[in-house]
Amino acid sequence: MRWEDFRMSDYVDDRRGGGGGGGGIPMGRGGLGIGTMIILGIVGWALGIDPRILISGVEMMAGGSSPQYEQASPRGQDGAPPVQRGAPTQRGAPPQDQTGRFAAAILGNTEDIWKDVLPKQVNKQYQPPRMVLFSGSTRSRCGSASSAMGPFYCPLDQTVYIDLSFFQEMQRKFRAGGDFAYAYVIAHEVGHHVENQLGLLTRVQQRQQEVGRGEANQLSVRVELMADCLAGVWAYHSEQRFKALEQGDVEEAMAAAEAIGDDRLQKQSQGYVVPDSFTHGSSAQRVRWFMTGLKGGQVQACDTFRASRL
Repeated sequence: MRWEDFRMSDYVDDRRGGGGGGGGIPMGRGGLGIGTMIILGIVGWALGIDPRILISGVEMMAGGSSPQYEQASPRGQDGAPPVQRGAPTQRGAPPQDQTGRFAAAILGNTEDIWKDVLPKQVNKQYQPPRMVLFSGSTRSRCGSASSAMGPFYCPLDQTVYIDLSFFQEMQRKFRAGGDFAYAYVIAHEVGHHVENQLGLLTRVQQRQQEVGRGEANQLSVRVELMADCLAGVWAYHSEQRFKALEQGDVEEAMAAAEAIGDDRLQKQSQGYVVPDSFTHGSSAQRVRWFMTGLKGGQVQACDTFRASRL
C-alpha cells in the first residue's frame, strides 16, 4: 500500500513520550494483509478482558453470565462527563517516527474519504475522531486502556486508542503484517466511529441491555460486520481517489478474513465451535462483508441490521 503521500491528520494525540515509540516497525508489504482481523477475532472470544472497557465502541467481552456489552453511561468510568460532539483538537506535536506518521497518515486519509462520502451518501456531515497513540496503558473516557486489549474505539470521547506495538504483535505472533494490514486496523475502528456518527452504537447498546446474552452477541456480530464493510467502503474510495493499493492487497485481505473468523478461531483454540458465542462473525461472513464494502463503496450496502443473511 502506498501511503506516503497521504495527508497526516491533525487529530492525533501522541502520548508515547518523546514523540515516538522505539523499535521501528517494518512498513513495507508482507504477511497476510489486514492482520487486524486476527486480533479483533481473538478479542471476541478470549477471556480475561476487563468488562468495563468498550472495545471498538461496543465490542467488549464480559465475564460470566453478564451481557456481552456494557451500556455507555452518561459519564465515563472515571466519572468525567462525556466530551461535546464537536471536532476534536490535537494535543502535542505530530508523531515524528515512521510508524506514528503512518498512523497519522491513514487517519488523515479516512478523514478525507469520509468527509466526502458520508454527506453524499447519507446526508450526514462527518466529524473526525481523535486518535490516541500510547505505550503500555493510558486513560480513556471508557476506562483504562492497555496494550493487551488491542486497538479500540471509545464512543464517549469519540477516540481511537492504539498502542502501535500491536503491529509488531501481529507479525510476531500471527505472521500477519504489512502496511495495508495496519491501515485496516485503523479503518475498522474508524468504521465504528462512523456507526457512532449515525447513532447506531447507542441504539445497539440500549437493545443489548434488554435482551439475553445470545441475542446481545448477535447484535455485536452485526456491529462488527458493518465495521468490516465500512472499512471496505473506505478502501474502495481511497483506491478510487489515491490509487494506493498494490497488487495482492485484496487477496491477502480475503485470505486473512477467512482465516480468523470466530468459527476458525474457536476451532483452533478449543477444538469446537459455539456459534451462539460469536461476537465478530464467521470467516465467510467477514470476507463477504468486507468485500461488499470494497466492491461497491456504498454505505447503504453495509446495513447488516436489515440483512436477512449475514
